[in-house]
Amino acid sequence: MPRVDVYDSVVIGAGQAGLSASYHLKRLGIAHVVLDAEPRAGGAWQHRWDSLTMDDVHGVADLPDGPAPGRSTDRANRAVPAWFGRYETEHGLPVRRPVRVSSVTGRDDLLEVRSDAGTWLARTLVNATGTWTRPFVPHYPGAETFAGEQLHTHDYPGPEHFRGRRVLVVGAGASAVQFLGELGPITDTLWVTRREPVWREDFDGREAVGQVLERVRAGLPPASVVSVTGLALRPQEQAAARLGVYDRRRPMFSRIEPGGVRWDDDARDPDESAYEPVDTILWATGFRPAVTHLAPLHLRSEHGGIPLLPGTADVQTAVTAARDPRVQLVGYGPSASTIGGNRAGRAAALAVRRHLTRELVRLEA
Repeated sequence: MPRVDVYDSVVIGAGQAGLSASYHLKRLGIAHVVLDAEPRAGGAWQHRWDSLTMDDVHGVADLPDGPAPGRSTDRANRAVPAWFGRYETEHGLPVRRPVRVSSVTGRDDLLEVRSDAGTWLARTLVNATGTWTRPFVPHYPGAETFAGEQLHTHDYPGPEHFRGRRVLVVGAGASAVQFLGELGPITDTLWVTRREPVWREDFDGREAVGQVLERVRAGLPPASVVSVTGLALRPQEQAAARLGVYDRRRPMFSRIEPGGVRWDDDARDPDESAYEPVDTILWATGFRPAVTHLAPLHLRSEHGGIPLLPGTADVQTAVTAARDPRVQLVGYGPSASTIGGNRAGRAAALAVRRHLTRELVRLEA
């Protein structure tokens, strides 16, 4: 049987949260390896659509000892991956790729990380797999009969793809607002949401993240931060706003038909049509945490989420799985943002050190 090295920690994922965790683990002298499923540096950023520039993103937080690219017209799917790649090299982070982790199981006092590139044993785990690989599309009756095109945010090809088509945008999050801003001036759009969008002029970010944390502490699946912060229009969306794109929102349709969508009488305004023909349905319906590989550890509560222990500093330092303190989740729940993931990376490294210290004391007792 081939020899398997035992690491103090294994980090899964080399996005912003994973790189932050690796930096702090290295600084603390903790032997670890970072397993990344992508063939190159950049995390989910390398898959974003070409029309997304650094002026369009909501801001990217600095990495520790690594300032983020500033606002510019550079494509985000090039600028951020290039930055991540430089950061990995400059700080000598132990990233291995491409490595697709299939499962993490308990093995005596260790964790066994299995992948398509081999098996790693570790005393602790930092999970930084984000959400990009798990796009969520709700099921509606008749979806399989639709003769047009259905796309998700995950597969958005840029606005020119939709020119001349009637596009139905589904969703009440920031991505839906951005898509409407790009598509409204060049083609016919229709917007539907399950709930009334909440617009804001200002918000308390700490309070909003705290609301997300309360769900996670209760063992519920994490909600997006935008679900509690509300929506705002940026300058690049004002042209669509002047065309009334955001004023023509309708509630969710009842079913999908080959050429469009239909509302039942009790689900529509009597002054609006019961049927709308569309060429494309664009599902801006979000993502779910990519944590299925952790299923053998039984971290989920009966409510479907992974409960986290309270953080030691602020809400974004809540990273430790309540049901197995060897496991840290960064970029999950309250730390699911570039700022939160960065803070969570440091919190995870400190939690790993505390766990290793306690285990050493236990073994020496």
